[in-house]
Amino acid sequence: MAEENLDQIIDMPEQSDMINDARTQARYAVEHFKVESQISNYIKKFFDEKYGPNWHCVVGKHFNSYSSYESKRYMFFYEGQMAILLYKMG
Repeated sequence: MAEENLDQIIDMPEQSDMINDARTQARYAVEHFKVESQISNYIKKFFDEKYGPNWHCVVGKHFNSYSSYESKRYMFFYEGQMAILLYKMG
């Protein structure tokens, strides 16, 4: 079951590095890139390389999503004012 509150939804293993990696890489990307597509591309490539292919990343201030994902491979959170959706499917 995913952990939920107003600012985040997390369905990732608690004992893995994924949650920390997502937050760390998102923070770096938001600080170093100005375009949302560059931020999402950076995070996606990091996760594809470290955790295997088929990660998807959506970044923006206003978006909706309804998506399927692999169990324990989903995270929605904010880095500053930027919403970040990261999940694996495929």
